[in-house]
Amino acid sequence: MDKLLYLLPALGCMIPCAALMWFMMRKPAQAGQQQSATAQPGTQDQEIAALRAEVDQLRAAQRDAADTQPGTARARPSGPQ
Repeated sequence: MDKLLYLLPALGCMIPCAALMWFMMRKPAQAGQQQSATAQPGTQDQEIAALRAEVDQLRAAQRDAADTQPGTARARPSGPQ
């Protein structure tokens, strides 16, 4: 009987922990289903295109800033000559 009392806290902790892990694994799947159902198919493509254009603009600005700063010699990629 004394040994059973030592196991009781371990089992009492394990069951709620397993239940919490199960709820955490289920929650993202349900949120993803709701989000995909409400989003328009063309809207996501437009957003991706806008983000890609913004990334291109930022890279170009970063390249221009690095080229205009003195003392920042960058190695140019060597192409076919």
